[in-house]
Amino acid sequence: MMEKEFTITVFTENKTGVMARVIGIVTRRSINMEAISASKSSMKGIHKITIVIENTEELVKKIVAQIDKQIDVLKTFYFSNDDLVYQELALYKIPTSSVNYGNNAEEIIRKHNARILTVESDYIVIEKTGHRYETDNLLEDLRKTGVYEFVRSGKICVAKPMEVLNNYLNNIKI
Repeated sequence: MMEKEFTITVFTENKTGVMARVIGIVTRRSINMEAISASKSSMKGIHKITIVIENTEELVKKIVAQIDKQIDVLKTFYFSNDDLVYQELALYKIPTSSVNYGNNAEEIIRKHNARILTVESDYIVIEKTGHRYETDNLLEDLRKTGVYEFVRSGKICVAKPMEVLNNYLNNIKI
């Protein structure tokens, strides 16, 4: 079977240790997580863990079933990218001199529809929101002028078939 990218969303109660147990299920199978994030959900008291992995759908189904069995996990879903609206946030710290002395960092920032968050005497922090390939492309272009630091949030997403999620979450009892 062919591997592809899947996004697993886990709805949980906000309890200590839930995230560690969920991550343990994935890592015990020697699966690399491309990204992981956690946040409050739209419903009070329910949190959402988002994990991005590349593997077969068969294995992803097994992982989802195993996560669903965990105490404090309310429900787990998995999606392909076509089923999601998603973005990533990336921050880049570049030398101030890359803009001040005729380098083309300013042109690169405009070309990639990024924005400058702060300008300090030694560095500039740039923000780019987009898909991974977009944040990677900006990183590659900025490397020509120098990059002090780079960090990316990982995928944050909402499912296109939201009525399924909302109906499920509205019917559960915590």
